[in-house]
Amino acid sequence: MIEVQHLTKRYGPVTAVDDVSFRVERGEILGFLGPNGAGKTTTMRILTGYMPATEGRAVVAGFDVFEQPIEAKRRTGYLPETPPLYPDMSVVEYLGFVARIKGVPSNERAARIETIMERTRIADMRHRLCSRLSKGYRQRVGLAQALLHNPDVLILDEPTAGLDPKQIIETRELVKELAGDHTIILSTHILPEVSQTCQRVVIIAKGRVVAVDTPENLTARLRGANSLYLQVDAGGADLAGVFSQLPGVRRVAESDRRDLIVGYEIETETGGDVRRELARVVVGSGWGLLELRPMRLSLEDIFLSLTTEEIESAAGEPADPEPAGPEPAAQEPAAQEAVNG
Repeated sequence: MIEVQHLTKRYGPVTAVDDVSFRVERGEILGFLGPNGAGKTTTMRILTGYMPATEGRAVVAGFDVFEQPIEAKRRTGYLPETPPLYPDMSVVEYLGFVARIKGVPSNERAARIETIMERTRIADMRHRLCSRLSKGYRQRVGLAQALLHNPDVLILDEPTAGLDPKQIIETRELVKELAGDHTIILSTHILPEVSQTCQRVVIIAKGRVVAVDTPENLTARLRGANSLYLQVDAGGADLAGVFSQLPGVRRVAESDRRDLIVGYEIETETGGDVRRELARVVVGSGWGLLELRPMRLSLEDIFLSLTTEEIESAAGEPADPEPAGPEPAAQEPAAQEAVNG
């Protein structure tokens, strides 16, 4: 549904997006992660047709973004980080305006607007001016405008920014419900949101893709599948030497000690499972087996590991000039709407 091939964006001598490639399958939710200035927003603007690429190809819903821009935009809903609202319009007036621009048939507009307001939980604000909305409601109205024309593809840049915990959960559930009917790229800094919402993750740093995989596979690749945590009560004895002699154990390191209880991090051979042997040794020696579990990296750990490594390797390169200020679309909503047909 979305295919990005060797996408590159340069600003003079500085490369903001550097040979980025990935695919998003129909009905999938893809998390798009990276530190500030990594090139996320630039990539998303290219996919929506907001700006051209220097090199590469992007296909959205079967249409080349550069060769068939109007058809691609008609099938794309875009929520920028700052929603493109007209402050002097009420919510329902604004959505009616957007529906006309996006080509929703006149005999379907009222019903479509009502349905979208209910789904995004903004119906109680229908007559309030956009200028008087809280940040959370602005985000939800922005999501509503992205959904109005029932696009094949949704590109959401920080959709839960400014929402309270209850609203975040509601928005997360809505995004999950939209999967299947819509193909979604979700950019966010809230990493637990990605692990709970997205099937796959693209991590980008300094304009380059450093990982594309499921959160589970990223965990296994970096460390989790081959490491165990073992906690024993052995009277405070140092058992690292005992455990390191077991077949399949590569490394043993003490990770914590509290009174007579000691925790060990045990690295094992790839594909091996030494849990039964570890348990046999501990129990057979009369020690107390308090905990034995695989160690899993959190998405935060993975993100920091991959992006820190990439940033350090690129030290000394010019900074990404990706705009850090407000979205231009926030100042010119009509121009933003035109991007999406």
